Amino acid sequence: MEQHYKLFRVRELADNDDDFVKTLAETFLEEVSEDAERLKKAVAENNYQEAYQAAHKMKPTVDLFELGILQDLIEVQDWGKFAKTDIDITEKLNIVITAVNKALVEIKSDFKL
Repeated sequence: MEQHYKLFRVRELADNDDDFVKTLAETFLEEVSEDAERLKKAVAENNYQEAYQAAHKMKPTVDLFELGILQDLIEVQDWGKFAKTDIDITEKLNIVITAVNKALVEIKSDFKL
């Protein structure tokens, strides 16, 4: 439990209400998985605006669950925001997607979702 994510800030936000913590975990599974797919597609298509929006939407949740990739996600976000056509963002995207996928699997298992 909590190998690829941390619940400290989630529990703090939820005031240690286990039902609310589970609700936040469910929201993570729904929202972040969709946004990660959206982000992958946007980067593959060089859709800078969509990449920016997806990454920007993911930031608070990724930060709350402390995936340890916030700076990488910000770099992907800025790639989209500033249409950095001269930069290959694939490596940073892969770091983000790998961490998100590991957290998704672990959260599903930990919360039996």
